[in-house]
Amino acid sequence: MNPVKAVLFHRDGTLLEDVPHNADPGRVRPVAGAREALALLRARGIRTGVVTQQSGVAHGLLTDADVRRVNHRVGELLGPFDVFAVCPHGPDDGCHCRAPHPGLLLWAAGRICTAPTGLVVIGDNDADAEAARRAGARGILVPTARTRPEETLSADHVAPDLMTAVRAVLDGPPRGRVLADERPIQEAFTAGPGPDGVR
Repeated sequence: MNPVKAVLFHRDGTLLEDVPHNADPGRVRPVAGAREALALLRARGIRTGVVTQQSGVAHGLLTDADVRRVNHRVGELLGPFDVFAVCPHGPDDGCHCRAPHPGLLLWAAGRICTAPTGLVVIGDNDADAEAARRAGARGILVPTARTRPEETLSADHVAPDLMTAVRAVLDGPPRGRVLADERPIQEAFTAGPGPDGVR
């Protein structure tokens, strides 16, 4: 039996093309392989959730209602999800839910009645990875163009794309720092985007 009970995905940059402070559901674009990766998890009975930090709410760039509308669109395109967890705070608000603090992950785990040790968190930066560590979950980094090289080097587990990350958890927790890929490792992390924008 797979000890991984749920996978939480960082929304922007991991499940979706990153549109900073997006308040428009019409701009929601899943990354390549997102639907297929989620389908694999659900077929194995692994629960799925979305976590997102929306500091634009704290800065007045979008509203809670905007975030709900965008999340609703995410659910339409990629759902059903077992939980959506949102931190609306800014970096200086002193909240416990904004990564690298683990509060948002712990709240999401509680909502789906899953112990943190049964969670894998997939994100695109070191704050996501550190929040997973502090929560007692496992984190997988899927680097994007915005991910700094030092973040990739310090991550516990790294995958070149979302599908590779998901395949790594299908039979249990991820093993190894650099997760398997069909391409040679060096090529996987140095190749530019292909014609469809996918690395």
